[in-house]
Amino acid sequence: MRIGVLTETDPGERRVSLPPDSVASLVAAGHSCTVQAGAGQWIHAADDAYRAAGATVAAAPGDVIEACDVLAAVAAPAPETTALLAPGTAVLGLLAPFQNAERIGALRDGGATAYALELIPRISRAQAMDALSSQALVSGYRAALVAAEMLPRFFPLFMTAAGTIPPARVLVLGAGVAGLQAIATARRLGAVVSGYDVRAAAADEVRSLGARFVDLELETQEGSGGYAAAQSEDFAVRQRAALAPHVAGADVVITTAAIPGRRAPLLVTAEMAAGMAPGSVIVDLATDPRDPEQGGNCELARPGEIVAHGDVRVWGGRDVPSQLPDHASRLYGANMRALIELLAAGDAADEILIGARVTEGGRIVHDAVRRAMEGV
Repeated sequence: MRIGVLTETDPGERRVSLPPDSVASLVAAGHSCTVQAGAGQWIHAADDAYRAAGATVAAAPGDVIEACDVLAAVAAPAPETTALLAPGTAVLGLLAPFQNAERIGALRDGGATAYALELIPRISRAQAMDALSSQALVSGYRAALVAAEMLPRFFPLFMTAAGTIPPARVLVLGAGVAGLQAIATARRLGAVVSGYDVRAAAADEVRSLGARFVDLELETQEGSGGYAAAQSEDFAVRQRAALAPHVAGADVVITTAAIPGRRAPLLVTAEMAAGMAPGSVIVDLATDPRDPEQGGNCELARPGEIVAHGDVRVWGGRDVPSQLPDHASRLYGANMRALIELLAAGDAADEILIGARVTEGGRIVHDAVRRAMEGV
């Protein structure tokens, strides 16, 4: 297969879809790769590193596109880039198909065969391609570091001649990959950590990291694919009421409850934030930059901003994996390489490819995306 890698152009996006080590593996497997000059600049991968990996480096996006039948991307390409693609070109990336109507429409109209990594079925055979999990790991780690930097107090316990400094109390809401990594990192930094999730199965995972699981004594909300089920408004109201004292008792709240294709659940209201001690911090990973008014898990959060609410500060996540682009790209590149290898096997009816395929032959072929795109 002829694989192309473009420099990502979305503001704030610093990852690259295939770093040199992934390119080297693909070239060794018999594929060719053309990379746009400067594509790896944010991960300190010079063009010569790509040449050493066996890639051809091209100056312009058009030269890359002309030389590829598979375009490996991080974000969905802009419509002006899509217009350069030959019909039938495979486009692989985190396409945000439920939020990116214009770009998905351009891929459809251009005849591209587009695969969204966030739609890959969550089955054991697809774990190597699970970019949502790999990037959530980066986000969870980053969230704990942000919280530690913003909090005007220590995270760990200190016993000194000048007195004892108690550890920070961190509450993590959502115990998926991002939440568990935030818990683990906050624990490594010395905080006393509690975790909550609507899925009862998450309790053991939280406890295995040395954190306390917050049991609100509400009914479990297990969904499919490892995600939480959609919650009724009645449940959400009772959940917030039960969470309020735990939020008030925390120095830091990290929220991670995001479900692809659905609005993030509201877990922390402005009133709840106001009940926290002065200097406390909320870090929200669930904010959506495509819909800033939506907020995230915290009513006050705005993507890419720090919002002050009295003496409490709220950090809204935006392009969080790109804030650690080196390892984020390395993990993403491994996911992308695994998907390309599956695509190269030639079985278009493979359940993983069917589940991730969004557009083909000028049509939207993914049922849920097609319903979301009606009228576009």
